Amino acid sequence: MTSSTSIDLNLKRREMVILGTQYAGEMKKGLFSVMHYLMPKRGILSLHSGCNMGKAGDVALFFGLSGTGKTTLSTDHNRYLIGDDEHCWSNNGVSNIEGGCYAKCIDLSQEKEPDIWSAIKFGTVLENIVFEEHSREVDYSDKGVTENTRAAYPIEYISNVKLPCVGPHPRNVILLACDAFGVLPPVSKLTLAQTMYHFISGYTALVAGTEDGIKEPQATFSACFGAAFIMLHPTKYAAMLADKMKKHGTTAWLVNTGWSGGSYGVGQRMKLSYTRKIIDAIHNGSLLKSTYSETPIFGLHIPDNVEGVPSEILHPENMWVDKNAYMGTLKKLAALFKRNFENFLDYKVGNDSKLAQEILAAGPQ
Repeated sequence: MTSSTSIDLNLKRREMVILGTQYAGEMKKGLFSVMHYLMPKRGILSLHSGCNMGKAGDVALFFGLSGTGKTTLSTDHNRYLIGDDEHCWSNNGVSNIEGGCYAKCIDLSQEKEPDIWSAIKFGTVLENIVFEEHSREVDYSDKGVTENTRAAYPIEYISNVKLPCVGPHPRNVILLACDAFGVLPPVSKLTLAQTMYHFISGYTALVAGTEDGIKEPQATFSACFGAAFIMLHPTKYAAMLADKMKKHGTTAWLVNTGWSGGSYGVGQRMKLSYTRKIIDAIHNGSLLKSTYSETPIFGLHIPDNVEGVPSEILHPENMWVDKNAYMGTLKKLAALFKRNFENFLDYKVGNDSKLAQEILAAGPQ
């Protein structure tokens, strides 16, 4: 053992032992790891993603690490929630692995997260929160125990849930990144190879409190947006994803919910209202009709206009006062992506040794 805390899985005996922690997330993620082993064996892709469905039956998958807005953006009162975190994509469509949600509730308010707020009622388990003993009133802004405060509730506590939690094949795949460097565009459309590249990279910036001891944002990469849970080589999951997307005509998007106009400390956090408008435009199909221009280095395709979003923010360089600093930061981020991707170059899917090279070519040049 390297610490007093361990989560031990025995796949053969189908047993899990959790030692040295009472954090409920370990049960959830332990079983999720098991699914990442069992499902691909059956040709089913297990995904660390949120999932919702429009009134017309159009399904979207949301990928993103802690703090990127995955739960917030997949919980949308105009759409039915299939699930907020763990899904399978089979030949029949998508299904939720869980029977509930495990929502972060730091700084929770009725205005910011009405659906999550309303789901917290009798039967919901609150974890690591601080409350007033006498009135039992919860202070959601209190980080006294940890910033990682949680609410666990049954899926039907969300008013607009899709029961049972299954849906048809996804029309859109949305990769969320919280870019603390402030150089990724608010939205860009990805090619199939770029989707695999960014899915394998799983980039975001860890912002205060999502992991122990990190108070300053820094670039982090988590393969398939869930490196802690995957059991096979990331390229295996990426190839399955691309295969399903190709077969069902799914479009992928990279959405930056992080900074604009400068890195963390200089720029501003992307307004949630703008991100929601972008997500709406993806859902209703209007973004597909937009004209696009390509970005330097990363080769991303940026729409020239999104309804309800100022067009100048769509191109990150417009928002930076110092254009040289923008270019320098962009190159710095590209180098971090490249260094991270070196871990995945040795892999063949079946007899296809070219796949890793094709994916690499879709990354920053």
